[in-house]
Amino acid sequence: MKFAANQLRQTVLRMAFAGSTVHIGCAFSIIEILAVLYRSYLNLGNGQPESPGRDYLILSKGHGVMAQYACMYELGWLTDKDIDNYFGDGTILKGLSDAHVPGLEVSSGSLGHGLSVGVGIALASKIKGTGQRCFALVGDGEINEGSIWEALLFASHFQLSNLLVIVDANGYQAMGTTQEVMNLGQIADKFRAFGFDCREVDGHDEKALYQVFQELLELSSSCPKAVIAHTVKGKGVSFMEDNNVWHYSRLNREIYAQAKAELEPQVYKDKLSL
Repeated sequence: MKFAANQLRQTVLRMAFAGSTVHIGCAFSIIEILAVLYRSYLNLGNGQPESPGRDYLILSKGHGVMAQYACMYELGWLTDKDIDNYFGDGTILKGLSDAHVPGLEVSSGSLGHGLSVGVGIALASKIKGTGQRCFALVGDGEINEGSIWEALLFASHFQLSNLLVIVDANGYQAMGTTQEVMNLGQIADKFRAFGFDCREVDGHDEKALYQVFQELLELSSSCPKAVIAHTVKGKGVSFMEDNNVWHYSRLNREIYAQAKAELEPQVYKDKLSL
């Protein structure tokens, strides 16, 4: 299966181990979201990362970039050398989303501004009448930032119906739970109050994600759209799930082997279903 979720997780682990780097948990929580978008919804134009007719995917929570790199590897935009030399000498791949890397649309990781970039892109596409869509993926901790809400007001005012905001609602940010750091209350109600057509979904149920994206994208409404995707940080590896230690922890050889062993049976099962 193209963009099989646990194969993508294997690639993330491979990169994290090769580069002795962090942010595994926040990459794992967005795997299914990205898999469904790349497999079924993103118009990639001529199939090249900088195709002029492409839809735009804005990874505003740029610290989850290994998940997007894993999708780019599936597309052939990244090579085995890129994956195995992550954080190595001469690599162009950073630990945060960087617009200098073909296939990444925004430099992000200083959280809160990626959505503003996405809103600008959506407005430009609307003015030009290109039919291009913008999908912006933000974290629930990230939406503490005031710039997020300014961007949402702007999107609603200019009726950016070609904008779909996806919130990775995994309940955590770097230093604790979102409830502890800044209680967000009912996120979906806030988006609706800001003029968005909004739905909630299990962010690891690919069938449900497909259906809710389809439903929103088929709406004739002039409103911008949003999906609150309820996810589990570290999803896929039992000792990483719902464990915020894996925001900043690194893999050693033993832990890498343990994590791979958990994912490999599911990857094999996915291949059997082809």
